[in-house]
Amino acid sequence: MNNVPEVKIGIAAVSRDCFPMTLSERRRKELAAAYRPKYGDIYECPTVIENELDMKKALAELNEAGCNALVVFLGNFGPESSETLLAKYFNGPVMFVAAAEEHGDSLLDDRGDAYCGMLNASYNLKLRGIKAYIPEYPVGTAEECADMIAEFLPIARTIIGLQNLKIISFGPRPQDFIACNAPIKCLYDLGVEIQENSELDLFEAFNNHAGDERIAGIVKEMQEELGAGNKKPEILEKLAQYELTLLDWVEKNRGSREYVAIAGKCWPAFQTQFGFVPCYVNSRLTAKGIPVSCEVDIYGALSEFIGTCVSLDAVTLLDINNSVPADMYESEIKDKYNYTLKDTFMGFHCGNTPSCKLSFCEMKYQKIMARSLPVEVTNGTLEGDIAAGKITFFRLQSTADATLRAYVAEGEVLPVATRSFGGIGVFAIPEMGRFYRHVLIQKNYPHHGAVAFGHFGKAIFEVFKYLGVEDIGFNQPKGMLYKTENPYA
Repeated sequence: MNNVPEVKIGIAAVSRDCFPMTLSERRRKELAAAYRPKYGDIYECPTVIENELDMKKALAELNEAGCNALVVFLGNFGPESSETLLAKYFNGPVMFVAAAEEHGDSLLDDRGDAYCGMLNASYNLKLRGIKAYIPEYPVGTAEECADMIAEFLPIARTIIGLQNLKIISFGPRPQDFIACNAPIKCLYDLGVEIQENSELDLFEAFNNHAGDERIAGIVKEMQEELGAGNKKPEILEKLAQYELTLLDWVEKNRGSREYVAIAGKCWPAFQTQFGFVPCYVNSRLTAKGIPVSCEVDIYGALSEFIGTCVSLDAVTLLDINNSVPADMYESEIKDKYNYTLKDTFMGFHCGNTPSCKLSFCEMKYQKIMARSLPVEVTNGTLEGDIAAGKITFFRLQSTADATLRAYVAEGEVLPVATRSFGGIGVFAIPEMGRFYRHVLIQKNYPHHGAVAFGHFGKAIFEVFKYLGVEDIGFNQPKGMLYKTENPYA
């Protein structure tokens, strides 16, 4: 299932009327020629924009070409009003980038002053309240600007996705899980739709799928995926029935939206009524590109979708769960990896991590729930150690008073046996102890974090900036104090 956007990017060159238009046009062609062999197609808008009439013509050309992301290229100083109005009227994410001067012997007749023009562009964007992505250093050669555009692609893909996303939730959050509180105003501010449903609605739909002729095919898929890890074959038919229920619900209820994420209720009544836990199904949908969060964590689902768009890969949602025991650290981490004990923790959830992100997997039961419920109604977890490798831990969250804040931290999953249960891994993030105290605790984040498998911190951070999030926490390096950190501690 295609649940992330495809980006068709266009580039429009701009020119101030007292500078040669040919300079901007030539530099645009050179930029496109540098981009295509390395990154793929890019649409060159034929109209170079000097004024508002040019802007209207260029906008029509970009729309006719089907562009959903735009690069405004300052080949010279550029026209402040028309270039920023293009960003205003274009229906999609926009990036501004500027041409560097090429040669010392061309500074008389072929000097473009785009370095200066970028300042005025940024002023006008702010003046008009227009969002745009401006790279860290937005001035470069054709090759350098091509690389900047490539870095813009996952940001653009995510913004397009959010503007066309519906989050489907089932039930209220579990009792006493106030941390999963989800004021929905910020969702609408981002352009995200939400459909909130009762658990009873889901239960009815599930029962209506009993005997569905497609169940056998899904069971076969599950058997093949689990292989020798299929320890609970008796539950597969019900899980397949549930998977079809969710997939059909998505297709029936996506409405005008192209992309979907799900925030599901998974306990406490789920086990006694449905007769299983939904973890494995959640993992399978997430692997298909439809993120599913646990415990009706709406902003968790939103964060997972962001990670999916940025990484073009499966993500997961984990509890920032438990400390690594000191004896385990001493025997398996210390002197082998450059981390302190406080840099490490264990990320866990019952069984929602896709099998492709586990070093091994087995179908088991939810051990915590089975302490108070019959084991047979807790079957359905996908258990295994999370595969070692680079990760990005992040979350976009609304506060109780409907203010967006976010965090992002890069680290890794260590190749250390967890000796535990569930979908779980030993995580290491530089300066995690300080990040845990002065971001996660200080700023009242819930216990769930989204995990992307790779280092995507730069892109995710820029997505948050583009969305207007002002408070973005990160794992600050040693010597860089948090505002709340005691300098004498």
